[in-house]
Amino acid sequence: MTYRAPINDILLSLNHGAGLAAAVEAGHYGDFDGDITAAVLEEAGKFASDVLAPLNKVGDEHGIKLDNGKVTTAPGWPDAYQRWTAAGWNAVSGPEAFGGQGLPLAINAACTEIWSASNVAFGLCPLLTLSAIEALDAHGNDELKKIYLEKLVTGEWTGTMQLTEPNAGSDVGALRTRAERADDGTYRIKGTKIFITYGEHDMTDNIVHFVLARLPDAPAGTKGISLFLVPKFLVNADGSLGERNDIHASGVEHKLGMHASPTCTMTMGDKGGAIGYLIGEENAGMRCMFTMMNQARLGVGLEGVGIADRAYQQALAYAQERRQGKAIGKALGHKGDGMDPIIVHPDVKRMLMQMRSMTAAARTICYATAVALDVSVRAKDAKVRADAAARGALLTPIAKAFSTDIGNEVAYLGVQIHGGMGFIEETGAAQHYRDARITSIYEGTNGIQSIDLVTRKLGANGGASVWVLLDELAATIKQVETSNDPAFGTTGAKLRDAHAALARASKWLLERLAAAPNEALAGATPYLRLFGATLGGCMLAGEALAAKANGEAEPQRYVALARFFAENIAVQAPSLEKTVTESAEAVTGADAVLAG
Repeated sequence: MTYRAPINDILLSLNHGAGLAAAVEAGHYGDFDGDITAAVLEEAGKFASDVLAPLNKVGDEHGIKLDNGKVTTAPGWPDAYQRWTAAGWNAVSGPEAFGGQGLPLAINAACTEIWSASNVAFGLCPLLTLSAIEALDAHGNDELKKIYLEKLVTGEWTGTMQLTEPNAGSDVGALRTRAERADDGTYRIKGTKIFITYGEHDMTDNIVHFVLARLPDAPAGTKGISLFLVPKFLVNADGSLGERNDIHASGVEHKLGMHASPTCTMTMGDKGGAIGYLIGEENAGMRCMFTMMNQARLGVGLEGVGIADRAYQQALAYAQERRQGKAIGKALGHKGDGMDPIIVHPDVKRMLMQMRSMTAAARTICYATAVALDVSVRAKDAKVRADAAARGALLTPIAKAFSTDIGNEVAYLGVQIHGGMGFIEETGAAQHYRDARITSIYEGTNGIQSIDLVTRKLGANGGASVWVLLDELAATIKQVETSNDPAFGTTGAKLRDAHAALARASKWLLERLAAAPNEALAGATPYLRLFGATLGGCMLAGEALAAKANGEAEPQRYVALARFFAENIAVQAPSLEKTVTESAEAVTGADAVLAG
């Protein structure tokens, strides 16, 4: 089956669950006309279905090839990318001064989900270019912006992030790539980077690499890292491409999934050093790189949402067609018999509802993150911007980790619904499962996101951002409880229990951070799951209320979705709380088991 973007679900999530409509009405988006959102997403859906989705399996089967430093992508990939840029999709949220459309990041987030659902390996390339645009726009000097920014915004050139080295993965401060100052104000970069996504390809004439490296007199650790722009081809004064820079792909990885996305080993310095241009200030590269990484982390969360939705759509179609067994109440000899579609069986319904509701919750968390990031730079009032920045910072690790965990879980259920055919490559269910696996690893493992949430985001200002968010969620729960709609079942009660569990766990972690930080870290991952489940459940309930109030078509299906999530997913919150607050010693005392 092909992919169809769920536009109505996306619009409800974006406008009401994530708060885009309210932010537009409050004036935080200036003169942006929210009415164009649906039109943009409809066109994105068409491009995804017509151009990108048909290439998804092609890319998985053909993969990429490296020959003499050149990477050839799968058949149809370069043409699809040219059509992509010609249609303006790379420039959706780019700055207008450099050829962008200046649309909200939130709209581009919805598009990113659509690209990821239709062809995640393709969508990964512009995702990283968007991060490169953010870093250059925020930290680059005017000369570099003039040369490179418009080309990146339009997609004529693509961008990469180059952090990881053989001995420096999550511990970025251990990197060994060297940068030496040249007399002309440029730098010479020497070293090797690994796992570089789209580090080499044949879809554009130039690739703009953003490389972390260390100067000879730099301090140790992350305080001594600088960020450099290193183009594949140098650029002449007239804007034309000049000689090849001293950077090339010396290897490509053979991976579990994402076969169509080249993951390269990049080597610099075989001919004296790659010419690089400083971004920001010397030894301040991590601050610049975090601009890229935070944007990329939201994008990876949206990859999780996209893969989940694609897996759900495929599983739903299969369950409606695959016949096996009889519905309870039908005798085997029932007239007009034959076997029933497996969707009649309660356990299959449960799995499908689990897939659908978890995907919807992850979607809204990601969109809410994008809206917060938008408001943090677009709002006129300084306090509104500051509050939105704090909200965006709090939500980013949840958006990345919760959503990619959900992507993996939903893809797993997709294989399960297909049964034995899910284990066979020809159905495509296995590809979603394989592709999803990397999302919880790259751009900061989900364990690192959990640590970030507990040590930095929860601890910021004594947990102020968390308490404000909890107050908002409590208001939503009260609305559900007073709606007098029996279709909600026990949604209000289950969400109130989850809310209370999250509040207690947050207070406990804040206390342990100061007194016994290892105990707090032992509960970081279950805490992020607790946060995501509570937040997602309340957001789905808010969307259901909005669907009823705004006269959406079939609003009760959103009520049913919110109820399922509350009674099957959010209901796990009290147990997660106990894991956070009562199992720390079981983790910190594990050396007796692990030492041998």
